[in-house]
Amino acid sequence: MSKTIAVIPGDGIGPEIMNATLRVLDALDCGLSYEFVDAGMVALEKSGDLLPQPTLDAIAKHKVALKGPLTTPVGGGFTSINVTLRRHFDLYANVRPAISFPGTKARFENIDIITVRENTEGAYLSEGQSISEDGETAISMVRNTRKGSSRIVRYAFELAVKKGRKKVTAVHKANIIKTASGLFLNVAREIAKEYPQIEFNEMIVDNACMQLVMKPEQFDVIVTTNLFGDILSDLCAGLVGGLGLAPGDNIGTEAAIFEAVHGSAPDIAGKGIANPCALLLAAADMLDHLGMVDKGDKVRQAIRDVMTNDRDSVTPDIGGKGSTSSFGDAIVKRVKA
Repeated sequence: MSKTIAVIPGDGIGPEIMNATLRVLDALDCGLSYEFVDAGMVALEKSGDLLPQPTLDAIAKHKVALKGPLTTPVGGGFTSINVTLRRHFDLYANVRPAISFPGTKARFENIDIITVRENTEGAYLSEGQSISEDGETAISMVRNTRKGSSRIVRYAFELAVKKGRKKVTAVHKANIIKTASGLFLNVAREIAKEYPQIEFNEMIVDNACMQLVMKPEQFDVIVTTNLFGDILSDLCAGLVGGLGLAPGDNIGTEAAIFEAVHGSAPDIAGKGIANPCALLLAAADMLDHLGMVDKGDKVRQAIRDVMTNDRDSVTPDIGGKGSTSSFGDAIVKRVKA
């Protein structure tokens, strides 16, 4: 196939890890070509806009984007670029796989959990925010809708069917937040009945955090609302060695953006030691999305093989002596083999 994707190299370490990732994609001979566009600080310096219109146009045109980490300036009234992209393209599903890889010094092995997080409403709508004149009381609304809850829960069950998963756990706080969280839970129960082949269970969010740390093997696919999903997906990343191994997939009906979840790490930018795995894993998910599942699996297996057998090539954050470039080279060699 021949397909063009939008590529946003990003800020900080973004261009370094993007370079390594694209070299791996090229080695796979996927038939992909790239339209490079800017966002974040790079875009702000070039055009005075954190998210220029040509970037939005390129994502809309190609419907698929691969994105490096972006920096949103602190203060000054700047809205998060990631939140803006999610809202602009209605990327309602945030899919965060957490998979164990060898040699990471993680506390657990054999973790394979997918968190499916509602990405556009809930506590992150920032609606109705106010602070009293005396500065003593702050208010922010949480709004969940039946439509938003239905489509995220259905997405999670469809993903479970597609990937041969056995169980979906809906995480909530309906015992206390009876309206907003209660609506989500009721919708999850209704939709679960349509998928009798998938085991369904429900768990209160505080218990889910404890269970993830004590017995993570009981989880398969987790589906939850925006705030809880943000927290739980990072907790799951911690189970497998941190955000350096955490891809994020933002999926809508009209577009999909695949990204490394971690930040732009300006402290190590330009040093050539950034771990490219999160972006590589996001690229593997992108290949799955484009119907090239075998090539996506090839990337994951190559990462696993390199981390097992080529320890000198991997970056210092996971115990190696290598660089972004050597890590990328070793993975390229594996996917070509």
